[in-house]
Amino acid sequence: MAACFILVLQDGGIAGYYTLSSTAVQLPELPETVVRKLPRYPLIPAILLGRLAVDQRYQGRGYGRFLLADALYRSLRSEIASFAVIVNAKDENAKRFYERESFLPFLDQPMKLFRPMSDIEALFR
Repeated sequence: MAACFILVLQDGGIAGYYTLSSTAVQLPELPETVVRKLPRYPLIPAILLGRLAVDQRYQGRGYGRFLLADALYRSLRSEIASFAVIVNAKDENAKRFYERESFLPFLDQPMKLFRPMSDIEALFR
């Protein structure tokens, strides 16, 4: 189950979309520097950015960064507590995109990345 958000252009074209849903992270998946700051629960709540896509016709125009910023902002505004926004990069290009946007890889899953909510909050201050 996910909420889908669509970027509709003035001409009615759909430039891209993303989805958000709830998920959880197991503490051993995270770097020790991050774990030290978290409560010792077996699962830590997070938000999953399940899909983020830009139509090929509109790529290279900054719509991906716009959609990501919107997703991060909505995640921050959520009234449900969350440790981070998590993504599963579909390929190396996607992974590089998220790394440029300050996402960090999980320990044993380099294509799964996260950005702590504290970092996202600082971004929008």
